[in-house]
Formats: sequence, C-alpha cells, structure tokens
Amino acid sequence: MIIDRVFDSSINAKVIERAASLLDEGGLIAYPTDVNYAIGCHALRQSSIEELCRLKGIDPRRQTLSVICADMSQAAAYARIDNAAFRILRANLPGPFTFILPASTELPKVFKGRKSVGVRIPDSPVPRAIAEAIGAPLLSMTATGPDGNPLGEPDEVAVEYGDRSPIAMLIDAGSRPGALTTVVDLTDSQSPVIIREGAGQLI
Repeated sequence: MIIDRVFDSSINAKVIERAASLLDEGGLIAYPTDVNYAIGCHALRQSSIEELCRLKGIDPRRQTLSVICADMSQAAAYARIDNAAFRILRANLPGPFTFILPASTELPKVFKGRKSVGVRIPDSPVPRAIAEAIGAPLLSMTATGPDGNPLGEPDEVAVEYGDRSPIAMLIDAGSRPGALTTVVDLTDSQSPVIIREGAGQLI
C-alpha cells in the first residue's frame, strides 16, 4: 500500500494524479472525507465495484450504494436532481451529508434496476479533487474498524486494511472526527426524510 501525505489547505497535485491513475487502472484507494476515512473505487468500473463490495462484505443488490462527486454538475450526471432537490443540495453541500436521490441511467450495471443512489459532495478537497481528476464519481464506503465504527485516523486505516489489501493507496490528510454523515432521503424532494442523524445539520 502506497501512503502519501497531503494537507487540506495545499493538496499535492502529484498525489491526486497518482490516485487517479490507480483508479483508472481499476484499483481501490483509501482517502479522507470531512467526517472519516473512506475506501473507494472508480464508480464506472464494474470489476472495481465488485472488488470493493467484496472487501466491505456488502451485497450491492440489497444496500444503497453511494458516490462522491466533484461538484453539483457531476452529481447531476448520475442522479436525477429536480429544482426542489437542487435547492436543498445547494444549501447544504459541500458538507457531511449523503443525499439519497433517484438514480440516472449513466451508472454501471451494478446499479441497474436500482431506483436510488447516495450522493456525497464532502467538505474535504481531497476526494472532490480525485473525482474531478478521473472525470467520474468515486464509489465510496466508510473505512471501519473491527467494531464497525468509522475510522478517523490514517494509522488506523493502515492497520485495519493494510494486510488484506486490494487497497493500492492511502492518502493521509491527518485526523478526521470519526463520525458518520447525515443521510437524507430526497427521492421525494418535496418531503425530505432524515434516515440517519450524523454530523450534518440540515438547512
């Protein structure tokens, strides 16, 4: 596992380029978000998605999958965002939220038949820069410890995932809170429903 250090205030472009190259080649990477560390892959690479789901023990047929997008424009290519939903997203993003939105047809076959997708635009420049560099979202899952709690320290991520790693790279940006996002169901944008209370306070 490659470990590269970055700072939120001054991201090393070479680190982002290295991460993007690994993702384009089908690899998995670990990276900071605004609330925890996450593991992700290129959201348009079917084989990478399957590998990530195996690593995390997730059945994609049964659980909502979430993507990190660079910005609202990228999100709109992979989720259907009407005017009401757009106003809510614009007021709360970037931030510690996962918004469940109607899925578009642009996502790969693991999403086929699914009516919704989780969308994140975190208040952390690292994953947004990576999504911009690959020109696609990151399929993203929380890095968790043996107790199932989210990991906020890069050293914890290296210990937990290093030995059993299909993870090619860890981007170390220092400590995160080790919290979870607030999850908001926006499939009916007129009636948003908070389905998990987390770090975000919905405006």
